[in-house]
Amino acid sequence: MTEAPNALGAISAKLNKSGDEVLPFLARFVFAAVLLIYFWNSGMTKLGEGVLGIFSPSLGAYAQVFPKAMEAAGYDVSQLGLFHWAVVVAGTIAEFVLPLLILIGLLTRLAALGMIGFVVVQSLTDLYGHNGFENGVLGAWFDRLADGVILDQRAFWVLCLLILIFKGAGALSVDRLLFKKAD
Repeated sequence: MTEAPNALGAISAKLNKSGDEVLPFLARFVFAAVLLIYFWNSGMTKLGEGVLGIFSPSLGAYAQVFPKAMEAAGYDVSQLGLFHWAVVVAGTIAEFVLPLLILIGLLTRLAALGMIGFVVVQSLTDLYGHNGFENGVLGAWFDRLADGVILDQRAFWVLCLLILIFKGAGALSVDRLLFKKAD
């Protein structure tokens, strides 16, 4: 009678140990498969002209990040200040750098934390700046629908990122090469 609990305990211990390696890899893989190109494409829409276009964001960049301020300024970027420029440039850089760091597994915990912050700001912008409350993108938890952009989809995004914060990047990562067991 004691063999079954011992066998279950052994299986559970093996799953726990392998989960420490498999979950971070899978979280990074799913992030790359689902969100990497999404964020990079979003960042591309914000680039201005030329090689240094990242420092002269497009009109669309300002309209995406500060929709109500742009509308109030008559879509004249010169009416916005240094703060608006800095936020748009920082957000654009984040859309390229943070997903890349997660993809290669470098500074993964910090990058995942940054991505969670980015997703929160993105969600608030969608809700308040782009009238998401009226457009039905919020969704609702514990309902029969799983298609709410904010509460449903982004909850899974954040869960994926939380795995990386708590478990690190895993064995196949630059973090493991650089920091050995401290990933």
